[in-house]
Amino acid sequence: MEKRFIYADNAATTAVSEEVLNAMLPHFTKAYGNASSIYKLGRDAQKDVEEARAKVAKAIGADPVEIFFTSCGSEADNWAIKGVAEREAKKGKKHIITSVFEHHAVLHTCEYLEKKGFEVTYIPVSDKGLIDPEDIRNAIREDTALVTIMYANNEIGTIQPIDEIAAICKEKKVIFHTDAVQAVGHVEIDVHKQGIDLLSLSGHKIHAQKGIGVLYIRKGIVIPNLIHGGGQERNRRAGTENVPAIVGLGVAIESAVKNIAEKAAVITPRRNRLIDGILKLPYTRLNGDRDKRLPGNLNISIEGIEGESLLLMLDQNGICASSGSACTSGSLDPSHVLLSIGLKHEVAHGSLRLSIEEDLTDDDVEYILEVIPKVVERLRSMSPVWEKMMKGESYQ
Repeated sequence: MEKRFIYADNAATTAVSEEVLNAMLPHFTKAYGNASSIYKLGRDAQKDVEEARAKVAKAIGADPVEIFFTSCGSEADNWAIKGVAEREAKKGKKHIITSVFEHHAVLHTCEYLEKKGFEVTYIPVSDKGLIDPEDIRNAIREDTALVTIMYANNEIGTIQPIDEIAAICKEKKVIFHTDAVQAVGHVEIDVHKQGIDLLSLSGHKIHAQKGIGVLYIRKGIVIPNLIHGGGQERNRRAGTENVPAIVGLGVAIESAVKNIAEKAAVITPRRNRLIDGILKLPYTRLNGDRDKRLPGNLNISIEGIEGESLLLMLDQNGICASSGSACTSGSLDPSHVLLSIGLKHEVAHGSLRLSIEEDLTDDDVEYILEVIPKVVERLRSMSPVWEKMMKGESYQ
């Protein structure tokens, strides 16, 4: 009998779709010109790049001249934050505001800037994983250069009040950046209407290939280059254009933003069935607000077990999941996101993240809900922590 396979880790990465792959393939073989070359093969490549740029712009409500291709979301975050910091430091503004549960591409960049003499305010989040916009307002100072708050959290999926935060930043005349890597394709985004100044996104979260991203920079904002060299991307980002990946991203994002509401209407009930089913297990809790979250994200802590053991046993049963961010899966430290919403270390260690899409069937949901209780029961039967919990003893 063929082993069952269910992929439920789309927040980590997605499969390249067939339509994206088909759009990319000619650019590896026949249409392989350098987009900076002036002969026809190069001009054709440049035309395809610009068509992809227009597709990305339309998908997020931007103008094509505001779209700059990068190698990934992390590069886009670095460019946005370091670029604004360098620009605003010349005006005496060396204060940055972010949150405690940002992606490490943001947090580590802010830590780097602290070593360069910048001051960073880390806004707390509620136990539901939400930021209070008034905390942003109260943190803004005369020397605030940038506010950078993620659109949706990569681990617990909570969607932040971006419109309100952007409005506060506009009122206070502070540049606002959002890491929207997890949000694009799952929620409606219009950077102009929402007042977003800079936005980062990544292709491999929406069925494009790994290694392609975008930084949207609102017209009128000029920041220094992160990468120096040639004159690509209108002299803003050096390096020969990755034409196949750019073309693929254009196709992927165009598909991702189609029928967002309809897709959510399919995914959300299945997500809720998974949440309700797993929460029937004793000593479990949902991490993040029940409603203000991405349609396909659920993150549940299961006490008395260790997250990596849970993932390995789920994998043996054909289920791909995560215990937190894929970027930190090699770390033994508990998730900084889960700690930020008030979880104790031992509880955070036993978290399970499932990130699903519309291809997850009702039968898949039933299979997951059949397997997880069995795996949890087995792991708890072997756990000295669980044994002490059942005896009412401290396991500190």
